[in-house]
Amino acid sequence: MAKTPAQRIKKHGSRAAVPQHHLPPVVNPTTARTPQKAQSNSNLILIAGVVASLFLFWYLHLLTLDQLRQLSGGLAMPDSLIGGFDPSYVGTLQAAMDADALGQLNYVHKTAGTLFPLIFGFTWLLLIGTNVGRKALRWALWALPLLFVVVRLWANVAIDGMLGAETPDAGQVALASGLTVAGWVLLVLNLLAGAAAVVLGTRKPKAAS
Repeated sequence: MAKTPAQRIKKHGSRAAVPQHHLPPVVNPTTARTPQKAQSNSNLILIAGVVASLFLFWYLHLLTLDQLRQLSGGLAMPDSLIGGFDPSYVGTLQAAMDADALGQLNYVHKTAGTLFPLIFGFTWLLLIGTNVGRKALRWALWALPLLFVVVRLWANVAIDGMLGAETPDAGQVALASGLTVAGWVLLVLNLLAGAAAVVLGTRKPKAAS
């Protein structure tokens, strides 16, 4: 019967041959993270974000807000007015919309109206961060999606507060109108910044293989 290491040491002392046991390496070299894998993962997230942003834009502006015109006598929702609106338009819209219609607009703001700027902003932050190498330029471009998210969410709150007031004052209307216009301007600027980031990304020097 084979002796245990302790029995061999007891019998032979320091001359005992004790078999050595080697543990297998913990790290599997085949699972190493490479720049190519990281870039591939970023591209997949970007594609998913762009598709989600396009869908939410269509759902919010081209479907849901357009359908709400049926509850306002054909008047467009404030969110859709690229050039803004004035107190006269707001008064006419309030007279045409009852509490149920205002509640539906508020619900849209809390759902698709919140998801769209958040997902669009996250996607554009990733798009710029992936393609723009210069730190100063990257931070400058990142300001656009961050501002877009803040302005759009603020506009939702301002519009709901304006339409919910019995007699909105000129300041409320001007704030909601200004935020709405700023949101559309920032959307266009973000699209241009995204296109510029993609162009800069294609001009990056390729790593030597």
